[in-house]
Amino acid sequence: MRRPTGDERNAAEIEYWNGPGGERWLNRQQAQDALLAPVADVLLDRAAAHPGEIVLDIGCGCGSTSIALAQRVAPGGHVLGVDVSAPLLDRARQLAPQALPLSFVLADATVHRFEPGRADLLFSRFGVMFFADPVRSFVNMRTGLRAGAHLVFACWRAPRENPWLMLPLQEAYRHVPRLPEVGPEEPGPFSFADPQRVRGILERAGFGAIGLEPFDLSFDLSLGRGLDAALDTALNMGPASRALDGQPASLRAAATESIRAALARRQVGETVPLPGALWIVTATTP
Repeated sequence: MRRPTGDERNAAEIEYWNGPGGERWLNRQQAQDALLAPVADVLLDRAAAHPGEIVLDIGCGCGSTSIALAQRVAPGGHVLGVDVSAPLLDRARQLAPQALPLSFVLADATVHRFEPGRADLLFSRFGVMFFADPVRSFVNMRTGLRAGAHLVFACWRAPRENPWLMLPLQEAYRHVPRLPEVGPEEPGPFSFADPQRVRGILERAGFGAIGLEPFDLSFDLSLGRGLDAALDTALNMGPASRALDGQPASLRAAATESIRAALARRQVGETVPLPGALWIVTATTP
């Protein structure tokens, strides 16, 4: 399997997204994109990309946001989707319409040599919280932006504000060992939960006009397809999936039943809605 050259401190994340994490996302690509579509929609609205603009899409995964951006910047613009996962980028290339001004690169954005001073927009849907050294990463990404360029990305707020991710994990913990403790500033889904930390990272990386807009929404884990579909989402997306990785079948089965029961208590008809909370982060380059 191909691996990008990267900051050695990002090696664990690179390995994960070229291994079990990437495989799970690939197997559920359509469902994942549908679940996160409301986030993509608000990000695309805030980004307001125009024809002729150059866009960097960081952590583009299977390319749904890159494709949407390319449709907005055509004709005359271009989107570069960047990700560390070879299998996800292979799917992105399969899904991308040939006529769109769009390309993908297997790379770690911490060290990738972006074309200097060219892009108008740096965009990411949950792709920037996993850098071991986020200041270095954003400094490097900024090299690819022109003066006056915009940044727009989404990141999760605190775990307690995201039951859609944490409820399955807490139920899993009734049966399987806890994941290693992760500090609030260590790479992970909630490493950008503190707005002051995010501001500090972006300021030190040379960005200005920094804004964090709280955005609350309800995630229907079932996508309208009932309890079994919600359970499949809970078992294959987010921290619960990592906690269950490599556990004995008996413990996985017990955890699955606990998660199912917890989700059943939240079921409304064929939906299983759970709250989610994120930041929409915006900034500009001087």
